Amino acid sequence: MIVRALATVPPAPPVVKRSRGRPRKTLDERDEGNRRQELLRAAARLFRRKGFDATSTRDIAAAVGMHSGSPFYHFKSKAALLYAVMDEGMRAALARQASALQPHDDPRQALHRLIRSHFDTLHGPGRDFIPVMLYESRSLSARQRAGIAKLQRDYEAVWMPVLRSLVASGRLRVDAHLARLLIFGALNWSVQWFDAKKRASLDELTDAAMALFVHEESA
Repeated sequence: MIVRALATVPPAPPVVKRSRGRPRKTLDERDEGNRRQELLRAAARLFRRKGFDATSTRDIAAAVGMHSGSPFYHFKSKAALLYAVMDEGMRAALARQASALQPHDDPRQALHRLIRSHFDTLHGPGRDFIPVMLYESRSLSARQRAGIAKLQRDYEAVWMPVLRSLVASGRLRVDAHLARLLIFGALNWSVQWFDAKKRASLDELTDAAMALFVHEESA
């Protein structure tokens, strides 16, 4: 009887081996860096064209082929995405500016490189980032604005020794601080009208800006 009873006991279920370590990542998690960059580029483009308020996270997700809630895996909110767009744009501008300058440039050459680099930032690859910063900063929190303002100060601080040298040499005939405000105002406004297909090249634009602001010594 005991033998017969044991024979009717069902076999034990197979042991399921559990993988050690962290759970397997989702597709978005495995491609986090690339997807984050895609979101930043799409958000910058849409924020510039439609405005921050008129752009939804659904719009941004659709632009990169994501589900509507997927951007929140990478960013806590649309406002956090806006801040990331501005931060990314300013850090890229700082890196571009640093690589453009040469250690032995005279002040005029240095200003020419700074202006050309700035036009690259405004109109070259990644050109949607800075215009978003220029026109959507009101949508940031006070703390976020302070962070972006710090990056702007770092960016503009590089210009001041160059402008002061030009003032000292007589090639720039206004106060250096006032010159900085006027130059950035003029250059940044070009995002409203510049069209590479209809207007001058960025090199020609740079030469025009130099002619406008810098007094050339007579022969």
